Amino acid sequence: MNKEKKIKILQDVIQIETVNDNEVAVAEYFKDLFNEYEIESKLVEYSPMRANLVAEIKGEKPGKVLIFNGHSDVVAAGDPEDWTHPPFAGVIEDGKLYGRGATDMKAGLTALALAMIEIKEQDLLKAGTIRFIITVGEEIGMYGSKQMTEEGYVDDADAIIVGEPKMGDGKIVTAHKGSVQYEIVSYGRSAHSSMPELGINSIQQIVDFIPVANEKIAEAASKGENEKLGRMLNAFTIIDGGDQINSIPAITKLKGNGRTVPEVDNEMFLDALNASIDEINNQIEGRLELNIMQNNPAVESDFDTDLIQSFRNVANVEIEPVGMTGATDASNFGRIEKDFDLAIYGPGVMEVAHQVDEYVEIDDYLNFIDLYQKVAQDYLNN
Repeated sequence: MNKEKKIKILQDVIQIETVNDNEVAVAEYFKDLFNEYEIESKLVEYSPMRANLVAEIKGEKPGKVLIFNGHSDVVAAGDPEDWTHPPFAGVIEDGKLYGRGATDMKAGLTALALAMIEIKEQDLLKAGTIRFIITVGEEIGMYGSKQMTEEGYVDDADAIIVGEPKMGDGKIVTAHKGSVQYEIVSYGRSAHSSMPELGINSIQQIVDFIPVANEKIAEAASKGENEKLGRMLNAFTIIDGGDQINSIPAITKLKGNGRTVPEVDNEMFLDALNASIDEINNQIEGRLELNIMQNNPAVESDFDTDLIQSFRNVANVEIEPVGMTGATDASNFGRIEKDFDLAIYGPGVMEVAHQVDEYVEIDDYLNFIDLYQKVAQDYLNN
């Protein structure tokens, strides 16, 4: 496949708008592309207009299973007027391809797909299996990876490469924190603000809850620290309450995001939240309730694995395994019983993900196609 076609394919994929929806269009695009190169693939529907994709090639001999993974959804672009170029145009300028999802993570997704195609074209896979999995809904909910894990598509994985943007040249993520997204709903009773004693102020209940929760979460966090990931942490991120300035608010919602580590896991974090809710509920007339919106565990692979060694064998930069505070689809893949090698590493850089004028350097994208090819061959053929 020539350079121009590789660039055009990435432009095509960026031009498909998949803001938390419509991922079926990307899945169908890659399915057609794989058909062109006689690679079997199938859509795995999550919901109407949202579909995962799985494709696979096998070597002549049995061997290890290497998963290539990327997600096809992107975050909202915001106001297009703030962008130098339209966010879904895929404009190329000064060696950079601009567009929402260019870095996070359509460049990584496409590089993995083209690496598998070129391995098939050139008959470079002698042993083992490469399985390419596109997932939906990673940005909100990690729905696709949860579905693909539950349906057994990663059960036999020996190693997984997730093509998320890199943290720096050679910095390969082998562990990251878990994520608990949650909502605390405060139920009170409305009344006129001139007679607050007749109501129950749902905002005040949240105000009372926050310091109690901060104390209990800090106490839980102090019980363990991960060498790669540090401590568990929490951030309250959204408060929504009240609808009129002269009315006591009946309902207030507080949203937050906990980031967990293996030593202080999701269960311990939720125990701290629930204990805080129980304490406040024993003191107030209204009530607080917890809704869990996402619950993904931390994932951790050793720094010194066969997969990392394969990167070291073929990369032209020094390889440094690192941990990451964010979360990826690997959280759900980590639920399988089998241990696997993990590498989260792809074109682009984290600093421009989700930003206005998001871009990927074209040379970086093209280099990763070659790198993924070489790593797969080294890992599977040897």
